[in-house]
Amino acid sequence: MRLENDELTLLGNKATAYPTDYSPNILEAFKNKHTENDYFVKFNCPEFTSLCPITGQPDFAAITISYVPGELMVESKSLKLYLFSFRNHGDFHEDCVNIIMKDLISLMDPKYIEVWGKFTPRGGISIDPYCNYGKPGTLWEKVAFDRLSKHDMYPEKVDNR
Repeated sequence: MRLENDELTLLGNKATAYPTDYSPNILEAFKNKHTENDYFVKFNCPEFTSLCPITGQPDFAAITISYVPGELMVESKSLKLYLFSFRNHGDFHEDCVNIIMKDLISLMDPKYIEVWGKFTPRGGISIDPYCNYGKPGTLWEKVAFDRLSKHDMYPEKVDNR
């Protein structure tokens, strides 16, 4: 939902209701005051949870969202509540990161966005899905391809998950 700064409904609201299931309509956007600059905005959500769609067991991840805004930006409290809404949502890891990215594209129409999930292991294996998008017909379309094609060429040593 696109709002003017003084129309944001969640920021500063002391009666916050936490959604109990996937809720993309909770996302709010506001105007980017620096449209003349290209810059990254990065969100880290180290306590993301969702459910396995088959077993119903909880999945835990650190989700990183980086984007280059266009005209609109996502309001951070609405993003927090939106990510919280996955808590009872059953989807595979790869689906979660793609859904998050597509919902944010729909909300903001960013120049560039990437979403990376680093899920903790279950059954001895961890899954780290990554997706990105560059606005078609812009330089950011090529940036998206380049970043995806070189993604994780030098993965970190996974010894803490």
